Formats: sequence, structure tokens, C-alpha cells
Amino acid sequence: MLLIADSGSTKTDWILINNDGNATEISTIGFNPFFHSSTTIETEILKNETLSNNALNVDNLVFFGAGISSNDRKQIINIGLKSVFKNCKNITIDHDMKGAAIAACGDNKGIICILGTGSNSCFFDGCEVYENVPSLGYILGDEASGAYFGKILLIDFLYKKLPEHLHKDFITEFNADKDLILESIYKKPNANVYLASFMKFFVKHSNDKYVKKTIKAGFSKFASIHICTFKNYNEYPVHFIGSVAHLFNDILNETAIKHNFKIGNIIQKPVISIAKYYCNKSDHKLNLI
Repeated sequence: MLLIADSGSTKTDWILINNDGNATEISTIGFNPFFHSSTTIETEILKNETLSNNALNVDNLVFFGAGISSNDRKQIINIGLKSVFKNCKNITIDHDMKGAAIAACGDNKGIICILGTGSNSCFFDGCEVYENVPSLGYILGDEASGAYFGKILLIDFLYKKLPEHLHKDFITEFNADKDLILESIYKKPNANVYLASFMKFFVKHSNDKYVKKTIKAGFSKFASIHICTFKNYNEYPVHFIGSVAHLFNDILNETAIKHNFKIGNIIQKPVISIAKYYCNKSDHKLNLI
């Protein structure tokens, strides 16, 4: 069996493909070696009945994930996976930027941007990815990500800078106060995921003037930092991966015009494109509904 995984900080999308090419899509929590241990990874995977029942039948596994930026962090993922998929002969582990590049470009050149829980960018030469600007995480960076916009929303709420109708709806929607918010950010784990969870409020009020202004400003900042710094950036298609890019693609198109770059693919769920790529490379059948 072939198992493909694309993991962000919020969730991991899996596709399990048997020898007949029949595919099963699975979802678990996201795994990031910055925040999760090998033991946590093993435990959470085994909670999923489909993965647990088929674990010993997986002989080829491809895992792309957020935070896999060094050999030490890759090893955390590797140990967790090997503890579950004990008979797997081939395990490929790489950064989620590589997975995003394969999903969007295949073997072609392009600029790849992730706009999900976190954000990042790279240039893909058809084989390897190259960063021009480092990813600084949700405290210092992650411009235009779910965590970034969630942080802006919470700041404006707590400072009472939200428009009155949004302030009232925020209280109704989340029943949150200052103490609960600060505890969730400073004392509980996975603060980046907590911050990103507030993107649903932006989606709910996507036509509101405040929301549009905030999203536009965030996208513009991301473009200035993460796209326009690439040499000859306007000569290559700029591809976007992630739910934030997908949900606000209209504003993203406005941003492209403003900053003079051409949008290529906008993909919300890259794991399907990654699975197609690897199946084509190995002549493995893939039957998707």
C-alpha cells in the first residue's frame, strides 16, 4: 500500500492507496515537530481506525509536513511513523514546502506560497525548493496566515477597536473574554492553531469592510516580504496552497494586480495532487471519485 500525507499545524490529510488503486482519504490532527514528540505522533495516528488497521500493510510512505526544517526535526517525524508503520520499506519525509511545490508545479518551475495556519514561500526549480525569506513562525512572522489574522482580530477585540457590530458578534460567537484568550495563547499548547481557529469569523463576515481591509493589508504585506523579494518574480507563476488563499482568492487576485505577479494554481488541499504525482511516477494506479 502507498500512503501519502500532507501535514500542517492544524490537520494532516492522508490518502491510502491499495494495490488496485482504490484510495481512501483520512484526516488526523496536524503534526509539527516544533510542538509534537514522536510518541504523540504515534499515539494520534493509532487513534485513527483506518490507519491503525492498515498500518502493517503500508510499504511506501511519503510524508510532507510543517516544521520539518532540520534533520533533528525530521527524525522526530521518522521515529513516530516507523513506530506505527513497522513494515514500511520506503519512507520519504520532507518539508511541507516541497509537498506544496510538487502539488502546484509537478516538475516545473514556479514560486510557491503556503497560506494556511502558518505561511511560507519558496522558489521551486522543478527539483528542489529554495527559500529567499525564512519562516519566522506565528510570533514573529507567518504573514497572511490564519494565525496572523487571528492575532489581529484578537488584538482589535481586546483593545475594543473592532466595529461595534463585529465586537458584539464576536462575543456571541466565541463567548470569550480577556482571561480565556490570554490563557489559551500563553498557557495552553498549540497557540498558533488556536489563533488560526478565528479565521472562521473572517469567513463569516467576508463581505464586511473591516474584514476586507484586514485581509488586503495582510496579503499585501505577505507579497512584499515573501514574493517580491524573489529575483524576476513576475516571470514565474506564483502558486498558492492552503485554506486562507482558497477562501479569499478574490482579494488574492487583487493583490497580484497590485504587486505585479501572475497567479498560477490555488490549491486548498494539496494531498490529492501529491498523490497523483507519485502514482504517475511509479505507474501506481489511482482511482479517485
